[in-house]
Amino acid sequence: MRLVIWLVLLFAVAVVAALTLGANDGLASIYWNGWRVDISLNLFLLLLAAGCFALVTAIQAFEALTTLPRRAREWRLAQRERSAQLALREALVELFGARFSRAQKAAQKALNIQSATPELAADQSFMALAHLLAAASAHRLQDRRHRDEQLSRALELARRAGGARAQEDGARLMAAEWALDDRDAARALGLLSELAPGVARRTQALRLRLQASRLAQQPLDALRTARLLAKHQAFSKVAAQGLLRSLAFEALDAARDVDQLRSTWQQLDPADRRDPLVAARAAQCAGQLGAPDDGRGWLRPFFDDFAELQPDDRAAIATALVPVLAGCGPDWLQRLESAQGRFPRERALAYALGHALAERQLWGKARLMLETVAEDAGMPGPARRRSWLALAALAEQEGDEARRANCFEAAARVS
Repeated sequence: MRLVIWLVLLFAVAVVAALTLGANDGLASIYWNGWRVDISLNLFLLLLAAGCFALVTAIQAFEALTTLPRRAREWRLAQRERSAQLALREALVELFGARFSRAQKAAQKALNIQSATPELAADQSFMALAHLLAAASAHRLQDRRHRDEQLSRALELARRAGGARAQEDGARLMAAEWALDDRDAARALGLLSELAPGVARRTQALRLRLQASRLAQQPLDALRTARLLAKHQAFSKVAAQGLLRSLAFEALDAARDVDQLRSTWQQLDPADRRDPLVAARAAQCAGQLGAPDDGRGWLRPFFDDFAELQPDDRAAIATALVPVLAGCGPDWLQRLESAQGRFPRERALAYALGHALAERQLWGKARLMLETVAEDAGMPGPARRRSWLALAALAEQEGDEARRANCFEAAARVS
């Protein structure tokens, strides 16, 4: 097909030449120093075209001859640049292939080639990347001194390079990850704090901040970071809920006094305070620290919408109410009796109601409820043990030593 096209073009050129040059009526006269030369116009045009072609060819040949040293330098520079690029790619391949010593040597080779060539040494982005690869290899080899040296050089070169902000951010993220591997939470948090706001909100940066906060035992910061990750859909819904709850538990358990517990509760996100399990853990901590009024106040909103809770959440709320029943008023009896009437088969409500009746010194009803809970093998061990101990206290007030001893014995047998 290509041959046919060339033949058609050749025929077309022949036809055009025959039409334009066929009539050779023109004459070109050249006068020089008393001489005159007459040639046909067609020959003159052909000679003119050939002369122009020869002149252009001569100029190009002269230029090629004079620029030969420059082109030789450019060729040698291109060869060095190609060698440096090949060494850098080799370092990447070896690093991904877990051959860290070879990766470090290849990265150093690329640096040596760049440093030995002044024209290439100006490419600071390339140098920063090579230093970063060398630092990553040194980290895998547990050579922290060499790793820190290479990392500092990479950061310095990235800062000096105008358009290498992405490399500097990447170096800081990698350095933060290495600090976490070294269990140095303070250094990891310091590196992450130096990131730009947009970079600090990326998923990888938030993941590293979450790990660093947990390592530094800062559960509130970890909780805020985990909530941002959940908004970015970094976890599944179930995993995010479990993580947020565990971090809220850690923050509440870290409180050492009532004031600290109240401050922690106020710093929790409203979504966390609406979580029944988190509120139950907060109430249990309040009971341990001697602040039953605060614990009951945190549980009260859930009893107002008790029917809307899941069975497990209702059980957790009812169980958490027992440690904070000291000093409760008659309104709590009404709430518990109303809930017990709506859910008569839930033993956790009977457990809470029995202790509330005992707190209000309604011994007869309390004994019936507590005996039902204490003898139920399906109830958790701590709830059964606490019920037996409450029955022992009732027997002691009534002066029944034999029943008191039996209750203590039953409490000791609960596993």
